[in-house]
Amino acid sequence: MKKTALIASLAMAASVFAQAPAWAAGSTLPRIESKGGKHALIVDGEPYLMLGAQANNSSNYPDMLDAVWPVLEAMHANTLEIPVAWEQVEPVEGKFDFTYLQALLDAARAHDKRVVLLWFGTWKNTSPSYTPAWVKLDNKRFPRMKAPDGSDHYVLTPLSQSTLDADRRAFVKVMEFLRDHDQQNTVIMVQPENETGSYRVPRDYSAAADKLFAQKIPAVLAKKTGKSGTWEQAFGKQAPRAFQTWHVAHFVNEVAKAGRAVKDLPMYVNASLAGPSNVPDPTGVASGGPQWDVLDIWKAAAPDIDFAGPDIYDRDSANIVAYLDKYNRADNALMVPEIGNAKEFARFFWPTIGKGGIGFAPFGMDATGFYNYPLGARALDEETMGAFALPYATLEPIMRDWAKIAFTRPIWGAAKPDDGAARETVMGKWKISADWGQWQFGEKDWTWLPSEPPEWADEPVGGLAVAQLSDTEYLVMGDHVRVRFSPANGETNGVVLSVEEGTFEDGKWVTSRVWNGDQTDYGINLIDRPQVLKVTTGFYSSK
Repeated sequence: MKKTALIASLAMAASVFAQAPAWAAGSTLPRIESKGGKHALIVDGEPYLMLGAQANNSSNYPDMLDAVWPVLEAMHANTLEIPVAWEQVEPVEGKFDFTYLQALLDAARAHDKRVVLLWFGTWKNTSPSYTPAWVKLDNKRFPRMKAPDGSDHYVLTPLSQSTLDADRRAFVKVMEFLRDHDQQNTVIMVQPENETGSYRVPRDYSAAADKLFAQKIPAVLAKKTGKSGTWEQAFGKQAPRAFQTWHVAHFVNEVAKAGRAVKDLPMYVNASLAGPSNVPDPTGVASGGPQWDVLDIWKAAAPDIDFAGPDIYDRDSANIVAYLDKYNRADNALMVPEIGNAKEFARFFWPTIGKGGIGFAPFGMDATGFYNYPLGARALDEETMGAFALPYATLEPIMRDWAKIAFTRPIWGAAKPDDGAARETVMGKWKISADWGQWQFGEKDWTWLPSEPPEWADEPVGGLAVAQLSDTEYLVMGDHVRVRFSPANGETNGVVLSVEEGTFEDGKWVTSRVWNGDQTDYGINLIDRPQVLKVTTGFYSSK
């Protein structure tokens, strides 16, 4: 599909939204609620699943917003993640401009979208590139880190009180604007800073930093980690990175705490990732950022941050699932604030929500013409958007119902792995398996039917999410997957009593049809359209 035609069709789809959304009359403050190791994002007083999309970095201007909303409509997203830059709101020190922020709020309400605001301040992908010119050019007042040889590093030091004061003041002004101009809570979360840390130089090597580095670690960190002594005694080879992490996290927490004192919205941080299983070389990672292996440092240093989320651009399926597991903690809500927008990343929406994730957002979802390949897609065409639109369209009508269920009931999810191996789990008395690349009719080992697989069999597509509603009932969703239920303990009298397709209305299940015969004789096959199923199981008497 040509880009001009795609943009035109998207704009037409978006034009139907002209009225203020139902929630615009006013609402309670959003919050993160945690219970029994599970987490929920509460919006308008009820659990909310963020079907997100993040715009490109430079789409944060009023003239660019018209290229954003049509893409969100096409992919059935309910939430936009988009930056607001320090240089944008305070181009001259002490003089603030919120023209863009007001335009964003107005447009989001007109298109019935919520917003997650990304504060690009002292750090954006570790760089100070979004700070105002008056910050960039004053290295005495806003000093950069020092490398071991005494030269300036590109990253602003987290030890600078003047930098913290200026960043915090600007962020507070943003939060004051939201307090005074967004009583509807169009903005439901805020990300203070972006992918914090520093590459190549793992900490500040200034004289002041060296003096602090020689001291004992803070008591609260010692209590959290069970370590003691100086930074080197406590953390060994990782000491420079641990030191940097503590001070970056403390800086970000001070910014977040001041903002929350004005308007207490949920706040989170995002991580430029290290490998999912190895402790990284401190010089080869964004040292100071909230990678999985230093989350305890962030928890100790930044109590006003609700959670940390992984920015995933790794294309290895096993690594992606490992990242989800690393950030899915009893003290850390799982959300994927960024993931690549190539088609193959879409399937990981299913394990994200199947692990209790509160949100998911591919990056670069607008029609401004920028594509961050090879991290993401070569082009944002119909096929690429369709890969994300299918799971989003499945959840769009029932996103609050799923969010409530996921917060209170057992859930599971899986994506087709790179090797195409089946996945399975046990929920209650039933083993639930997921297989990939099969026709809706028949079995792979049949020889009397044509044996060629479906055209999508070798593609990186396919996933499912399951919730156990009761001892006998299960909610099943997915695409390009064959799902089977079998008794977990090998009983021969277990049966699937019914497979109902339907939806939730006012919190109650409503059936549109019952699958049977060809639709269930060969497993439950969810392929290329939004479908939500309720599966009822049972055991018949063997006497």
